[in-house]
Amino acid sequence: MVCGRRETGSSAAPINAVSHWYWREEALYFRQTDIKHTLLGYLTHHGASVFWGALFAGALHGRPAARNPGAVLAGSMATSAVACFVDFHLTPPRLTPGFEHRLSQRSLAAVYGSFAAGLAVGALLVRGSGSPK
Repeated sequence: MVCGRRETGSSAAPINAVSHWYWREEALYFRQTDIKHTLLGYLTHHGASVFWGALFAGALHGRPAARNPGAVLAGSMATSAVACFVDFHLTPPRLTPGFEHRLSQRSLAAVYGSFAAGLAVGALLVRGSGSPK
C-alpha cells in the first residue's frame, strides 16, 4: 500500500489490481477503494500469502533448523523467492498477482522482501511462544 501510494497516488491501486483475475483489465487501473475491487484483491492476495505461509510452516515443522534464526530467515527468503518465480514465470497472465502492473521493480522487490521478513518473524514468534521446539 505504501509503494502504491508513492508510485500511483493510490494505496488501493495495487490491491485492486490483484482482482484482475476476475474483473480483468478494469481492475488493473481502478484507483479508488471499493468492495468490488479492493475487497476481492485483498482476499485473493491474503489467500495466496496464507498458501505460501502454510508451505513454509510445513517445511519448517519438526525440523531442527526451525530453532536457528538464520535458517528460518534463509527459508523465508527462499519461500518468497519461489513465490515470486511462480507468480511471474509459471503462472498464466490472467492469474499473476496483478500488482506488477502498478508497481515498479524496486517496489516489487520490497513487497517480496517484506513477505520474507513477515514469514521469518511469524515463524520465530511461534517458535518462541511455547510451541514445541
